[in-house]
Amino acid sequence: MEKRISIALDGPSGSGKSTVAKQIAQKLNILYLDTGAMYRATALKAISLNIDTFDEEGVKTFIDDIDLQIKYFDGTQHTFLDGQDVSEKIREPHVSMAASNISSLKCVRLKMVDMQRKIAQSMSCVLDGRDIGSFVLPNADFKFYVTASVRVRADRRYKELVAKGHNVDFDDLEKEIEQRDYNDKNRDFAPLKQAEDAIYIDTSDMNVEEVVSKILSYIV
Repeated sequence: MEKRISIALDGPSGSGKSTVAKQIAQKLNILYLDTGAMYRATALKAISLNIDTFDEEGVKTFIDDIDLQIKYFDGTQHTFLDGQDVSEKIREPHVSMAASNISSLKCVRLKMVDMQRKIAQSMSCVLDGRDIGSFVLPNADFKFYVTASVRVRADRRYKELVAKGHNVDFDDLEKEIEQRDYNDKNRDFAPLKQAEDAIYIDTSDMNVEEVVSKILSYIV
């Protein structure tokens, strides 16, 4: 890119925004920052300390000094917590639900947002999450809201987890996604919502290549 740009992709769990964001970053040769991984790692930290992920006072005991780093190897983001690569561990179903819980806490969001904004100010990047366009980067150059039906999102996540060897029940996964949607949309601070100037894209009947092509048509 000839100039520094920022691209915000928001949407609910399983909408495909992370996969799309990675491909967009690759095609534009800019940084991809998986903000969800940062919340997952924070949840994993709370779990390791036996702190309830809804307990803001408990979470405050470690959030300011959390040893969380995002590193890139061969174009792939790796998430490090306390010096250990937890990129795979944070994708386990119980961590996903815990991440939804802990991301509702104001102290957590302020810490993560501060880290994300510093990264976005330093280079061209694509960020995906729940509140990137509405809160993290309100002045992003391009904003998109990527979504799909609950059943489609559950099916995508089910196939992804099974492929990684996880034993999951589809109905339980669908209920979990519905609960995550409720949590994300109804949290008091910076809830999941479509920014007023974001372009709405329903991916229910689209494949990844089609979504990427559609988004790039607005950018280049």
